[in-house]
Parts: sequence; structure tokens; C-alpha cells
Amino acid sequence: MTGAPASKPFRYLWPSGNRWLKPQIMTQTDPSAPWWAASRERLIAALESRDCLYVYHLPTVRQRAAELKQLKAVKRVLYSMKANSHPQVLRAAHESGLGFECVSWAEAEALFEAVPHVAPGDILFTPNFAPRREYTAALERGARVTVDSLYPLQAWPETFNGREIFLRFNPDRPRGHHRHVHTAGPKAKFGLPLHDAEEAARLARAAGAKVAGLHAHAGSGVDVATHWHELATVLAEVGHLFPDAKILDVGGGVGVPREAGEPRIDLAALDAALTAFSAEFPEYELWMEPGRYISAECGVLLARVTQVKQAHGVRFIGAATGMNSLIRPALYEARHEIVNLTRLGEESAGLASIVGPICESADALGVDRPMPETREGDVLLIANAGAYGRVMASRYNMREPAGETALEA
Repeated sequence: MTGAPASKPFRYLWPSGNRWLKPQIMTQTDPSAPWWAASRERLIAALESRDCLYVYHLPTVRQRAAELKQLKAVKRVLYSMKANSHPQVLRAAHESGLGFECVSWAEAEALFEAVPHVAPGDILFTPNFAPRREYTAALERGARVTVDSLYPLQAWPETFNGREIFLRFNPDRPRGHHRHVHTAGPKAKFGLPLHDAEEAARLARAAGAKVAGLHAHAGSGVDVATHWHELATVLAEVGHLFPDAKILDVGGGVGVPREAGEPRIDLAALDAALTAFSAEFPEYELWMEPGRYISAECGVLLARVTQVKQAHGVRFIGAATGMNSLIRPALYEARHEIVNLTRLGEESAGLASIVGPICESADALGVDRPMPETREGDVLLIANAGAYGRVMASRYNMREPAGETALEA
């Protein structure tokens, strides 16, 4: 394969509703270009002996962590490691001063293995319908534990005797880019209904537990800067029932642009909204627990083209991997930017659907995408794949999902 010159222009299509506007021309050295444009040759070389691979750019992890650490109103930022649990990503997050949110004790054990010096108190264990033994393991190890149902306090009160806990509430304000990522509202399985706050306080007292913090999370891919102020306000409204609760964790879900040309969330406005909350409720410190914001843009999925097919007026470009490596398009109707990395900068030859080898009609990584003439062996790049990619992979059809590697620069 011959590589294009480092300064060769490449094109982005800027979305506008359901229409596509004139491409914008950038060079691979343009500071507004994504990291992978300047790393094109390295990425193609990384796939030399493989058919598919996840690649994570650790400087991007550190950059996104630094942006959130600059939020003056937020006392602690935890990385929600369910988004990407690669050991080098975890170490980069830890080196950036982030704590961690884990949703299973297996995640916490993987964290201790990857980052042996992480303090247990820097971990917030936030399970959902987990067995009793996971709560016990977390408490014995010294992690902070979140309870999101009355049941553990009713059925296992002795587990929490003499312990500090967080209580997770359902703020009844679902938000996010797809209904499957809504974690609040009347049909959500997460959190205590707000009307159970008094009973939760009673059960915690009866169990001998101290409620040190309140928690809420409403969904993923939120781009409304005032959203976290709303969640903090909801928690503060029940805060009087929990006089020992000095921490309000307003969750994560901070959105990222799907592709070039989309605006980023206004972090200054987010910080201003939370600063206003803190001025009204100075007795609380605020925590956040983003996952996708930290890791999505650090990752790309590389896949070699296996076949090209024209059928019923549709051009299909077959990739060596599909929903077994990246299920987000099938599960969430998520849109990921896709480029032919081998032919970056070449003119579009029309629209194409990029599909995988899995025996499911939903196995499409992208539909109706402008793509150049594409051949077997070309390298495709699926962008913003660093969150909820490899962690959600499977061996469906007995096809191994893409492996993983990380770049330090």
C-alpha cells in the first residue's frame, strides 16, 4: 500500500439534519484535525498483520481528563471505567488525577491489577442488581459503595452496619442520544424513586449505615450544559433527609461530537451552572463520573476491507469485523465517522453501506456514507470508538472481536 503525503488534504462532511453539506478541506497537520489523521501511516502499519484492531491514543485521554479537571465547581472527577477498561487507559486516567467508578467488582479487581497503587477510597462502586457478595467485597476493600434499591438495606442490613454508603436516586429526567442509554425515568431499572427517599433514610438508620453521599445519573450523550445542575438540584431537594450526606454525585453522560463539524459541549457553561448551584448549596461538594467523554475520541477501530458488492443500487463495503467488535450502531443507532484510511483524501465515489461479517441484518457500521472507490485490503477507520466498543464486544458467530493496542504519542 502506498501512503499519501502527510500534508494531503482530506474531507469531512458536515451534518445538517438529514442533509449533507459541502465537504470541508483540512490537512493532516491542521490542529483541528483528529489525532488519527496525523497518525495515518502508523495506523496502517499497525494493521499490517491483522484484519481488525482497536487503537487508543493516550494523549487524548489525558487531554479530556484535564478539561474536566478544570471545572472549578466539581470537587472530584471519576472515570467510569465501563466505557473502556484497557489497562493503559486506566493508568492514563489515574495519572491524570481521576478517581474511578466501577459497576461490577470484577471491574474493580481489573483496576487494582492495572493500577496497583490506586487508593480504594478513590473508587465508587455503583452496582445495579449485583449479588450481596460484591457489596461485601467492596466494603471490605475500602471502596465507596452506592446502593440503588431498598432491597439491600431491607434484606442485608448487617452488610452495611457501621459503613458509609451513597444512595442512588432516579431523578426522573431521562436524557441521552438513544432510549437505550436513558438511565432515569419511570421505566428505568436504576436508582431509588424519589418518593422512596424517606424510607431509604429510615432503612439506612436501622441498618446502622451512614449516608455520606447522594447519586444520580440520567443518561449518556447529553449536550445540555445545565443538565447536571438539574440533577444536583433534585438531589438537594431530598438532602435534608440525609444530614450526613455532604457529596452529590451528578453522574456522567457528558456528550462528545459524533464527527467533525459538530459543536462540543460548552464546559464553561456547565461549570457556571454548577458554580451557581454551589453558591446556593455550599454545604455540598459535587462529583462527576464521565466515561465516554474521557475515552471515546481516543479510540479508533481499524478494519480491513474484505469484499465490495453492488446490489439493488446499494454499494456494500464489507469489513473484517462488525457488530461483534462495535455494537453501538446496532444497539443505539449510534453514528460513527468512517473513512477509508488507505485512500484518505480521495474524492467520494458515492454513498456506501459499511457492513461486517456477522449473520445479522443489523450488522452495519454505517449506512449511506460517502466513500471513495474502495478495494479489498483497504483499511477502514471507524472514529470515536474508544468508549463502549471493545468492552461490549462478543464472539458471536465465533468471530473474534478486534484486539487492542495503545499509543503513547
